[in-house]
Amino acid sequence: MNNLLQHRGYYGSIEASPEDNCLFGKLLFIRALINYEGDTVAELAGSFRAAVDDYLADCAVRGVEPEIPCKGSFNVRVGHELHMAASIAAIQQNITLNDLTRRALSEYIQQHA
Repeated sequence: MNNLLQHRGYYGSIEASPEDNCLFGKLLFIRALINYEGDTVAELAGSFRAAVDDYLADCAVRGVEPEIPCKGSFNVRVGHELHMAASIAAIQQNITLNDLTRRALSEYIQQHA
């Protein structure tokens, strides 16, 4: 089951509220809090697309750059032992720690996609 919506490079969650008898979600991977809701999956998807379009239009009106989901860098806390082991492995392979991390993430995603 796919629990993500996608539109114009933005992703949104799909969640259910049994108490309110509705579906809801928010844009993911950006700091701005943008919510949407609907009574059906079709309504939720339409509300999501409208929220993305409204966000981009609002940014244009205000003359600000919209946030880009997942800019390409992130901090990972892995603990001392794993950090040391990864640093040593990178040096032994004559690559950077960033390259080692990129390769490991790519291999993981290829195996689990």
